[in-house]
Amino acid sequence: MEQDMHPSTGNEKRWVHDSSVDHEGRVPLRASTGVWKASLFVIAMEFSERLTFFGIASNLITYLTIVLHQDLRTAVKNVNYWTGVTTTMPLAGGFLADAYAGRFAMILLSSLIYLMGLSLFTMSQFIPSLKPCHAGMCQHTQHPRTIHEVVFFIAIYCISLGTGGFKPCLESFGADQFDDDHLEERKKKMSYFNWWNFSLSWGLLLGVTVIVYVQEKVNWGAATLILTITMAITILIFYVGKPYYRYRLPEGSPLTPLLQVLVSAIRKRKLHYPSNPSLLYEVPRSEKSQGRFLCHTSRLRFLDKAAIIEDKENTSIQKTRNPWRLATVTKVEELKLVLGMIPIWLSSLMFGVWTVQGPSFCVKQGATMNRRIGKNLDMPAASVFAVNAIAMIVSVTIYEKFLVPFLRKVTGNERGIKILQRIGLGMIFSILSMVVAALVEMKRLKTVVEEEIIGGRKGPISMSLFWLAPQNLILGIADGFTLVGLQEYFYDQVPDSMRSLGIAFYLSVIGAGSFLSSFLIIVVDHITERVTGKSWIGKDVNMSRLDNFFWFLAALSALNLCVYVFLASKYTYKNVERKGVVHEGDKGMESIA
Repeated sequence: MEQDMHPSTGNEKRWVHDSSVDHEGRVPLRASTGVWKASLFVIAMEFSERLTFFGIASNLITYLTIVLHQDLRTAVKNVNYWTGVTTTMPLAGGFLADAYAGRFAMILLSSLIYLMGLSLFTMSQFIPSLKPCHAGMCQHTQHPRTIHEVVFFIAIYCISLGTGGFKPCLESFGADQFDDDHLEERKKKMSYFNWWNFSLSWGLLLGVTVIVYVQEKVNWGAATLILTITMAITILIFYVGKPYYRYRLPEGSPLTPLLQVLVSAIRKRKLHYPSNPSLLYEVPRSEKSQGRFLCHTSRLRFLDKAAIIEDKENTSIQKTRNPWRLATVTKVEELKLVLGMIPIWLSSLMFGVWTVQGPSFCVKQGATMNRRIGKNLDMPAASVFAVNAIAMIVSVTIYEKFLVPFLRKVTGNERGIKILQRIGLGMIFSILSMVVAALVEMKRLKTVVEEEIIGGRKGPISMSLFWLAPQNLILGIADGFTLVGLQEYFYDQVPDSMRSLGIAFYLSVIGAGSFLSSFLIIVVDHITERVTGKSWIGKDVNMSRLDNFFWFLAALSALNLCVYVFLASKYTYKNVERKGVVHEGDKGMESIA
């Protein structure tokens, strides 16, 4: 078993030496800071934010089509644009947190912006001059008041801006509460990502049931007021946990060292590789009190030239080194890590497309179906996402409590299976979800035709909303594998100084997937209307052919999965050297003593 640092001195076990500090800037005391006592404050904050986000996002298309009277095509594109901005803004927030502000400060600042957006949204529902229309006006017009549209879009994009700092920092800040160089805390960190998503799923579950029900059965004002008050309370709770947190100080732009490696490698491109990688430059272990070393790997060898020592007299090189001319092996390996993640990021985008695409259409499909439960309860269409949340809660719990302990014994891997294997399994489930969605939509359209022709009826068809449950059930299982895996992958495999950006990279999979989704809608709409004279994605869901669109996405995703499997099989995980121990991402612990 791995021991704490310097086991010969008992005092070292009491302190955390992972470059973090406590709230007073001192080396943290292990017993009174970090781990679950600190991360539970963070998880509570995440629950509140996800409750708010999904309470708005899951039913946003209904607001756009019913309150703002947008057609289906326009509403779906607006939802995708908003989702795209919300999930790509974290790239900016994560960078600023890692480089300058620090995660704790960025969380507080962005949560206040988030709260401002919620407050504006709430005011737009209650203040007469900002409401969608004057009393009685809606009966005579199909267009909302311009002032309401302006305030509404400012409000939801304030939420996007707040999310930009909130999401990448909150999750990485929670993970920072666990010491990677302490065996038990490292195992707890692996569990942290599972329980983080367990909490996230409960926020999703209550958001698409309780909040959506209040939106449709009471009014949007009451729902947004509940969300605003909840968010304000949890911000206070998060701040109360300040003495228990471990903090990582910002180290300046994490991109500058990567650029220095690239410049140095280009400058020394004509030099020959040394006969032994051990001749490449690295900071002496005795002179580096904090941080972790990365072991040399043979991939992208051109970058190794940045660590070639040119000066024969190198006894004082540590004091005179120009980082734009000579980089350490660790910095070279960090750039290799970032470049190696790009293909994985690209091959994950199709999962992001379905994650945002399916729910948007699912709400409009559900609005045409029989939503009654018993005699008196009329279920909101967006509440079908509760199945997704329940599936994710169950799958994450089973994975954490049963599969991981079993797989650890079988594979000898700390995580049970490799991170990229977990992501790939989720991608398989997502493709299955698309296939089921296409089959269900074929049946729904057939029912629409039969009941319009035979009965001449209007309003909801007899087909139950619960026909949409299987695809959401499978998608929830997919999320339990792929979304959790992506979070862990982008947090764990980036350089230590870029972990907020790492979570932002994960979120950008969903963000870029949203923009790609909008692009696919435009392309498919144009081509199908030109070729067949009728678009697959029309202004009305009953006049569309979403089943064909779902089959198209399933085929693209299957091709993408083949590419992903190939890339994952060639991937080299982060190889960390820890004081006499090498820890290679997903190969367990190997002694090098």
